[in-house]
Amino acid sequence: MIQEGSFLEVADNSGVRLVKCIKVLGGSGKRFAQYGDLIVVSARKIIPKASSSIKKGDVSLAVLVRSKFPFKRKDGSVVVFNENAVVLLDKQYKMVGTRVFGVVARELRKDFARITTLVKEVI
Repeated sequence: MIQEGSFLEVADNSGVRLVKCIKVLGGSGKRFAQYGDLIVVSARKIIPKASSSIKKGDVSLAVLVRSKFPFKRKDGSVVVFNENAVVLLDKQYKMVGTRVFGVVARELRKDFARITTLVKEVI
């Protein structure tokens, strides 16, 4: 589960490597984010030579694609990843980057089909 103050890796080629969660969106008083939830993030570490429109300290939207916290599905299987990772989005909920690195959770298919088509494997 991701909450305010959590540091997350970025799983796309937007030029940002590390972000910090500022706010979890969705509902009043929602405190934790799981796969497919939108969060507001601030860029903390960027690649210096990348020609990205996002600079250090910029605030943007992101969707959670990997989480260390175990997530139990309805069929009884449990999904756990080695890192917490997000994909950056713009105001129209479109990806900032053009590629997604690593695997993502199957729960993204419903709302973010574009992300699942760009990855090699969906778990």
